[in-house]
Amino acid sequence: MKLVEETIKEIRPVDPHWIDSARQRQLELTKPPGSLGRLEEVANRCAAIRESFALTASRPRIVLFAADHGVCAESVSAYPQAVTAQMVLNFLRGGAAINALARAGGIELKVVDVGVAKPLPLSSELISRRAAAGTRNFCEGPAMTQGEMNAALETGIELAYDSATAGCDLLGFGEMGIGNTTSASAIAAALTGEPTEAVVGCGAGADDSCMARKRSAIERALALHADSLESPLGILRCVGGLEIAAMCGFCLGAASRRVPVVTDGFIATAAAALAVRLCPASAGYLFASHRSTEPGHAHFLTILEQEPLLELGMRLGEGTGAALAMKVIQAAVAAVTQMATFAAAGVSNK
Repeated sequence: MKLVEETIKEIRPVDPHWIDSARQRQLELTKPPGSLGRLEEVANRCAAIRESFALTASRPRIVLFAADHGVCAESVSAYPQAVTAQMVLNFLRGGAAINALARAGGIELKVVDVGVAKPLPLSSELISRRAAAGTRNFCEGPAMTQGEMNAALETGIELAYDSATAGCDLLGFGEMGIGNTTSASAIAAALTGEPTEAVVGCGAGADDSCMARKRSAIERALALHADSLESPLGILRCVGGLEIAAMCGFCLGAASRRVPVVTDGFIATAAAALAVRLCPASAGYLFASHRSTEPGHAHFLTILEQEPLLELGMRLGEGTGAALAMKVIQAAVAAVTQMATFAAAGVSNK
């Protein structure tokens, strides 16, 4: 846990004075005050995160973390567990939705195996950081050992550090893992105290009987692990996932390096919510990309104290929402850095 603790100590709250200064700078640009709406808020916070008005967002990167879930043994998913490994190979071939959206947006994509059950072939395009061959069935015991959870958290932190060192100035993250909506729903119930019915959705197309199994699995897990769910790390270890742990670490690592980081959908935002509960100051570095149709997502957004940038009815994951929102953030940064001031343009201010 040393790296996690050190990273959290490095995270400073975003300075509100920088946000105020950015608001004042917006007033000098050739537009009516506030006329770019939330784009101005986004740009102001980016300036505060970077503590600079010489902003850039020209090196975007999304890191996609993949892992399997032992709770699939409870038949909680409409898809077989083998799909996790199959989709990772699809990512590497460039055939998934996130590949298409990343290409369209000029966004670099990195794919990480942090715990896929089936061994994957060696590939120069795959970052292999396996903490375990998936989690255990959390209806029978903790999903992860302390060591496995720590390894996954550290993987996320290190990949955020690597991205910052490589010059990436805007980060996003996504996931792949059959069964992970069950894990994210369990995290939502444990973090918020909401009843299971309020946080469980259909995931990747679950029917009524599958939904009943999901609710049952989560309720049994919450009862089994009740004594260990008082802390964010206890929740993560008992009912989380390796990719969720890695994404949590990625949020913390990005915040410690003062790089804006964009969350994705329900599962990714579960990781972000855990990061915020571990380190409230990290919330200022996060941007919520969109609102998933999964009912538990709204509860995570409440923890982040954010309204999402987009409302598109999406529920795919993979970082797809993050890819779209990153273009909005780039536009916000471009507006504040490339627009002329009233004085420079010779335009009369009001």
